[in-house]
Amino acid sequence: MTVVVKLGGRVAAGIVRAALAEVDGDVVVVHGAGPQITAEMERRGIVPEFVGGRRVTTPDVLDVVRESLAAVNAEVCQAIGPSAVGLHGDEIGLRARRVEALGLVGDPEPSAPAAVLEALERGRVPVVAPLAEGPLNVNADEAAAALAVGISAERILFLTDVPGVLLDGQLASVLPADEAEAGLDDGRFEGGIVPKLMAAVRAARGGVQASIGATRVSV
Repeated sequence: MTVVVKLGGRVAAGIVRAALAEVDGDVVVVHGAGPQITAEMERRGIVPEFVGGRRVTTPDVLDVVRESLAAVNAEVCQAIGPSAVGLHGDEIGLRARRVEALGLVGDPEPSAPAAVLEALERGRVPVVAPLAEGPLNVNADEAAAALAVGISAERILFLTDVPGVLLDGQLASVLPADEAEAGLDDGRFEGGIVPKLMAAVRAARGGVQASIGATRVSV
């Protein structure tokens, strides 16, 4: 069984090791670096701009994105140990359709990069930074979902700093994809859970069991 684990930029090393220890099967890790990117942009005097939860990416912003992702990639690999293989999506063939209105941003498409498959065959843990060919900046949740569908993973797990998806103040154990989409359309969900839900729905509809913390998104 192959499991894709998506880590947020705030996830600590200890949580990474604990999460991977609980996974039965081969693991592919995709990580973000949102907080680090925003902090470095502010340090450089670049004002972050978001449209629909996605970061508008100029060439200067892309430089920050690449550097921040590289730093987080190294940290995650160190946390996992010698079995980790650090990979950058734009160098291994992650594909995306460019979203012109957002600059150097892409909508990731399902793909199965040879570097990921080869690492799994060798018993290693691919750790993928979410850039796409171009290079293009892609949302890490969406990149993880596209990769999970592309390699025909059995599961995708979104690790986050919240226990799961809350519905009317209660933690949902199962959330049907149709209900998730309806909630996204009517604004019931807000903030960082939105891209995770969108990605989880995409993965579930692509045949991958998807969970956000303790919440399973079903079709």
